[in-house]
Amino acid sequence: MSTENEGTAVPSAPSVPPVPVAAPEGTPASAPGEFTHERQHAGREGYASQGGTPEQPGQAGEPGHGSEPTTQLPGAVPAYHPGSTGPTGSAPDAGWPPPPPPPTQPHYGGGGGWGEPPASGPQPSRKRPGGLIAAVLASALVAGVVGGGIGFWAADNSDDSVGGGSTTVSAADPALKREAGSTAAVAGEALPSVVTITAQAQGGDGGTGTGFIYDKQGHILTNNHVVASAADGGDLTATFSNGKEYAAEVVGRAEGYDVAVMKLKDPPSGLKPLALGNSDKVAVGDSTIAIGAPFGLSNTVTTGIISAKNRPVASGDGTSDKNSYMSALQTDASINPGNSGGPLLDARGAVIGMNSAIQPTGGGGGGGAQSGSVGLGFAIPINQARNVAGELIKTGQPVYPVIGATVSMSEGGDGATISGDDAGGTPAVTPGGPAAKAGLKSGDVITKFNNVQIDSGPTLISEIWTHKPGDKIKITYTRDGKGSQVDVTLGERKGDTQ
Repeated sequence: MSTENEGTAVPSAPSVPPVPVAAPEGTPASAPGEFTHERQHAGREGYASQGGTPEQPGQAGEPGHGSEPTTQLPGAVPAYHPGSTGPTGSAPDAGWPPPPPPPTQPHYGGGGGWGEPPASGPQPSRKRPGGLIAAVLASALVAGVVGGGIGFWAADNSDDSVGGGSTTVSAADPALKREAGSTAAVAGEALPSVVTITAQAQGGDGGTGTGFIYDKQGHILTNNHVVASAADGGDLTATFSNGKEYAAEVVGRAEGYDVAVMKLKDPPSGLKPLALGNSDKVAVGDSTIAIGAPFGLSNTVTTGIISAKNRPVASGDGTSDKNSYMSALQTDASINPGNSGGPLLDARGAVIGMNSAIQPTGGGGGGGAQSGSVGLGFAIPINQARNVAGELIKTGQPVYPVIGATVSMSEGGDGATISGDDAGGTPAVTPGGPAAKAGLKSGDVITKFNNVQIDSGPTLISEIWTHKPGDKIKITYTRDGKGSQVDVTLGERKGDTQ
């Protein structure tokens, strides 16, 4: 499978457009992205993995510190206007007659007739309701005092009252606690150990990407395509999540693995390396958290799952005919240009991979607009990246395991075919090499590497490079239609001399 490195040039800061009263009709949608390296680097859009360095756009949604192409942000969303209030009633007519007065109370005479004068004679005395009136007044006074107190409390505690007729309620506990293991907790722990990398070549070209603290000595692990432009006399800067910047230099890089190690020139005290997990133990469906600087937006956190394992990926940045190969972890966590070199974490916060490539949405690389995430991101398993980093820190150059044979690099088919001798007379099978010692010959088709099915040359190389020199491998192949198996002890090649 061929992917593209996510590379983009350093973009200008995105601006937020004002929200119009009504959105203009016919606002175009943003353009889809492509499958590229995740690093944002100028002129590196052709990567099949995230190792390219495409230019960062200067449109809204500026390119991030990763190396993938950027896309135009969609138009502003029209503001929602609530409907007007309903119609009010008309004022009463000035000539409307007043209601009739209540009828006069009839007098009840001794004879009981209507309109008769009261009967003469002594009237019974009536008890005055003074006690009842006093009780009513007392209770009204108490209620008024209590009501007044409540009214004062409500008025005193509602700073957001509107016209005295509305109040808001605040949460009782302002200190919101995140549970251990939540995405917020994991991201909060990891972000201080993730840096945004700015690489500037001597000629002025450059881009951005991501890296993470590898050890307390100030080594930072990232993609080769993130630092490649500054590897020969350029400038490298690492910016932490608190905004502090530090100058850095390249310690070593492996183009075939798309892995590089850089080191802070004057590292601060208290560096906290990210814990490294075991990528061999990852299962499809496991939760993932990706951290990086997509389109220049540093300290961006996205989540997803492991979508597949051992995905063969060949990636390039479009600037040379040399590719990098990986047996990748596939994730649907959103990965874009600028995420390149950033950590892919598991639910515990341990690094299980290094984000390196994405699948473009069409058109591939090569000078077009940068692509964005389509839910197909690829990360170098951390077990492989850790082995490569150890060699780079120790010797400054990579070590590759090899079988000592040249295979066809066409993708898709029934296996990896060992090529014939080239026009210059160089043998396809190295004399005395691992393949020759095992009896492999030109024209043999390798169909299995241990228990992994092989369908092409890139798939075979991706699997070989997950091992170390000296590992013994069982290879299944066909010759003249007949299947056979042999054991091959892997040799080694030092440096990027391919």
